[in-house]
Amino acid sequence: MDSDDLNTVHHRVVDEQAIIDTAIRYTWALDENDWARLDDVFVPDATARLGDDVTLEGRDSIVGKCSGALSPLAASQHLVGNHHVVVDGDTATHRCYLQAQHVGTKDAGGGLWMVGGRYEDRMVRTDDGWRIQHRDLTVMWTEGDRSLVIPK
Repeated sequence: MDSDDLNTVHHRVVDEQAIIDTAIRYTWALDENDWARLDDVFVPDATARLGDDVTLEGRDSIVGKCSGALSPLAASQHLVGNHHVVVDGDTATHRCYLQAQHVGTKDAGGGLWMVGGRYEDRMVRTDDGWRIQHRDLTVMWTEGDRSLVIPK
């Protein structure tokens, strides 16, 4: 492998890891209820379908849906893995599996709702790094009390 090939491989690996890091930043922001950190995940005009047929328009709408569902909980834990990234210049696709646990507060009777599924993202390189332009959450299975994450 010559130096140009090595350089190309290096840049691809760096981009792939940066994209995976963006997906992981999303999970930490959700689980810590740190909604401002989603500015480092989504472009301002991002769109998303988060487990239903409703397309959310704009980062603020995405943050509103996430915070409305997760802020009332005692805790949540979003785990992602099996990342697959394809970079094409300044755009990319990313997909990964997820498992998420949502724990209700004692005041609300406790309870647990678990979700298994996958995220499929269209990503774009910005001056501040890779960001999600569109995210689809496909729910593959659930268990427990879904009402825990339905805003009252």
